[in-house]
Amino acid sequence: MRPGVRHDGRVQLDQDRCYLAVQSKDSRFDGWFVTAVRTTGIYCRPSCPATTPKRHNVEFFLAAATAQLHGYRACKRCRPDATPGSPEWNTRADVVGRAMRLISDGLVDREGVGGLAARLGYSERQVHRHLVAEIGCGPLALARAQRAQTARVLIETTEMPITDVAFGAGFTSVRQFNDTIREIFAATPSTLRAGRRSRPDQHRQITSESGQLTVRLAFRSPLETSELFSFLGQRAVPGVESFDGFTFRRALRLAHGGAVASLTPGPEAVWCTLVLDDIADVQAAVQRCRRLLDLDADPVSVDHHLASDPVLAPLVAKRGGLRSPGHPDGAELLVRAMLGQQISVGAARGLAGRLVDAIGEPLVHPAIAAGVTHLFPSAAALAALDPTTLPMPAARGRAIVGACAQLADRRIVIDAGSDRAEVFASLVALPGIGPWTANYVAMRALGDPDVFMPTDLGVRHALVAAGLDPAPRAAAEYALRWAPWRSYALHHLWAGLAAGNVPKHVATADTVRRSNR
Repeated sequence: MRPGVRHDGRVQLDQDRCYLAVQSKDSRFDGWFVTAVRTTGIYCRPSCPATTPKRHNVEFFLAAATAQLHGYRACKRCRPDATPGSPEWNTRADVVGRAMRLISDGLVDREGVGGLAARLGYSERQVHRHLVAEIGCGPLALARAQRAQTARVLIETTEMPITDVAFGAGFTSVRQFNDTIREIFAATPSTLRAGRRSRPDQHRQITSESGQLTVRLAFRSPLETSELFSFLGQRAVPGVESFDGFTFRRALRLAHGGAVASLTPGPEAVWCTLVLDDIADVQAAVQRCRRLLDLDADPVSVDHHLASDPVLAPLVAKRGGLRSPGHPDGAELLVRAMLGQQISVGAARGLAGRLVDAIGEPLVHPAIAAGVTHLFPSAAALAALDPTTLPMPAARGRAIVGACAQLADRRIVIDAGSDRAEVFASLVALPGIGPWTANYVAMRALGDPDVFMPTDLGVRHALVAAGLDPAPRAAAEYALRWAPWRSYALHHLWAGLAAGNVPKHVATADTVRRSNR
């Protein structure tokens, strides 16, 4: 599925392969690249139902922002802005991948290009050069495209006044907003709002009086929603999260305040209903929900690779499209992972719920009926605690308070733009944090697709059930064949063990060791 990779790891579009995808209307490539048609001045998603243009009339770009920079406007028929994001940027650990995740989270709108560069540890010039060399445009163009997409969502899903939409999407002036919408969508904001009535399936209409907005979160099929939502529901912390068997809800800590996100799976999209303290946080909220559900993944490529292994093949067949759930708050996840060391998932939920009751921050707009009433305690609040008052062994209490002090001072930052290797090294250097905890944080908070935890008890039981050697060294060696998707393999093992259907494999531990020499 990848459009092509150069020897140095950079993406390079294979023009002929891209055109074949356009000819076949292959929706699996939506979000990987856009097709720009020179004769019409329009860019489309690969699966656009319009007549396929002639090969010499098209060019391909990795990002919609690059097409816009070249003077193309978005197709009104296929809506290329409504596709899933490219899995490339969510999986890569280099500076370009980190930059793309931070831009999508709205960092450039909040802190400017200087803030982005500071987070990445590069100069503004270096960041611009890296992005232009690979994407074809700089951070300002990428942020502008993201603002335009957010604005279109607000125009078409709410009754907000157009002026409020402009500033809510991150534009600094109404004039800049109007010019951008006309340039990218070849329509005025008022025209887009009037035209939404002809597309009732695209968005659910929510009135502004309800204080809600609902957006459609696209994904690449297949999506195994039952296992995904069950995983999140089993770990739901009382007061912060809830799951009623159909809709998962959780509180979000965002730059301008709190929010409650309600996520409901549908056959072709996940519906995300947001109640925000400040509409300026809508872009970040949507992107964090996408990462929570791993909606930008390329499940066909992942499943194809893992199904080539005889141990995982039966599991993949049962749960095609299984995702590796993320997490919207790295500090919260670290604390929850530390609370869960050597105790059950249920016991960890109980401990976390007690912390929320004691020092959680009440939401301005709680979902009381659903039991989502508080934000998880901040790192600063936890760092100020006396560790002896925590309901856990003294050493673990000191470790949690010490780790939160590092997070509160931003000596350690755990978010979508963090350097995964640096975070892992920083965490394991702290008292009370070992490789299992650091790997769990890397997999969920940092979105690392290639994490494997050979010492995990559930993994060891699953390996035994599959007839493999569960010793950590042997398990880690065998799991190398699952790279670069070991996080997904891990979830398949957990899911299979929970369902009691991990397959027996014909290989013995000895044959496994011999085959890996």
